[in-house]
Amino acid sequence: MTYAVTLPDLGTLDAWRTAARIAISHRIAPDLIDWTGGGGLFAASPLPDQQGSHQAKVPAAFFDIAKSAIWHKSPDRAALLYQALWRIDRRIGDPLSAADPLGRRLQLLAKNVRRDIHKMHAFVRFRELPSVGPRRRFAAWFEPEHHTLEPGVPFFAKRFADMDWMIATPELTAHFEGGKLRFGPAAARPDLPDDASEGLWATYFANIFNPARIKLDAMRSEMPKKYWKNLPETQLIPAMLKDAEARVQRMREAGSTPARPGAAAISTRYRAAMPQAPDLPDTLDQAQAAAMQCRRCNLCEKATQTVWGRGAPNAALMIVGEQPGDREDLEGLPFVGPAGQVLHKAMAEAGVDPAKAWLTNAVKHFKFTPRGKQRIHQSPDRAEIEHCRWWLGLELGFVQPRLTVALGASAAYALTGNAGPMKDRVGKVEQGLHDGPVLVTWHPSYILRLPDPSTARADLVAALYEAQARTK
Repeated sequence: MTYAVTLPDLGTLDAWRTAARIAISHRIAPDLIDWTGGGGLFAASPLPDQQGSHQAKVPAAFFDIAKSAIWHKSPDRAALLYQALWRIDRRIGDPLSAADPLGRRLQLLAKNVRRDIHKMHAFVRFRELPSVGPRRRFAAWFEPEHHTLEPGVPFFAKRFADMDWMIATPELTAHFEGGKLRFGPAAARPDLPDDASEGLWATYFANIFNPARIKLDAMRSEMPKKYWKNLPETQLIPAMLKDAEARVQRMREAGSTPARPGAAAISTRYRAAMPQAPDLPDTLDQAQAAAMQCRRCNLCEKATQTVWGRGAPNAALMIVGEQPGDREDLEGLPFVGPAGQVLHKAMAEAGVDPAKAWLTNAVKHFKFTPRGKQRIHQSPDRAEIEHCRWWLGLELGFVQPRLTVALGASAAYALTGNAGPMKDRVGKVEQGLHDGPVLVTWHPSYILRLPDPSTARADLVAALYEAQARTK
């Protein structure tokens, strides 16, 4: 039996949650539900009226994604969310991870919706209307990219609670009157009167414009041209850009005082410490650039730098170690110290070309204890590994290896979530949190510490040989 669900334009999130809760309680598989209303050739039944016997438990992170992604204009957003709910309930991989194709798709949907809501908060421009009562009246027109009026208007209701206002869009209209919010049908773009305050705002905008910091691509990214027609200040931009070069020259001629000694170093350190935007990177290079400013845990405070992975960005084989060592921390490259030499020799024996693999670590910063002039390695704890799993997940998602080799217990835990003893796992393939195979073996640094490393080294070479055979 197949089922059809029609989600309303208003109250979409609550309607989806109710339908999904009923469907999962009856263990209805995702491929049996048409979330677009069932308008195909074959008749579909509505979902049952009552809850089933099964009770699903989902993490709060799922609802954080769902409450944003459900407002996306993608016709399959409801189906994708239910697929994730089904997999969470059945414990099939990690459908919320950026390393999982479904998780990455949902995170991108949620990211686009959050960005659209931010654009609405930034670019809605109210104009005052005649009023007959004590409360002032305003109206605005906005054209969102997604169904974001309903989740976006509580911001205005809280900020402008002492006014009556309306926001009209091509899909819905929000009315706030007497302190109460309601929604109505779509409306044509209203003929709004001129607002005297716009002249004051335009004057302010023109005076804060810095012609020496023009970045047109960044400007269009933050203020897309589709919104310009509703923003009074954008009418000034062409003229300001035309005069920018002359204004910069006048600023140069005015001169400036030299910076104090040491200011450049302090400024560089300050900028590096600034928090980064939480948006999901779109490419492997963007992920690396974001990781350079990582402050997800305290390891960044002592380490010299973030050590990102290197190799082929589309490698079939990924090799994951524990963390950078002293040499890696100083050079900014993985596996260049003594343990790296052991690994590279083992790779050569197994016929694994480092240039065709992706080499990285579960933790991107060097954890150590100072002892005199030396920095003594310390293993990262679980919390640090879990904090850094974000970056490892991005590497897995962008590289998409067919097989991942976990070197040691920390890497194995980061990739699989299994903290079991290594002696029972070496040479075995386990299921990763990214829903891909993970081959577990010894870390080269462990081999270096053994009085007789021959057996463990043979295990490492054998694992790499098997990895090479699996990824040819």
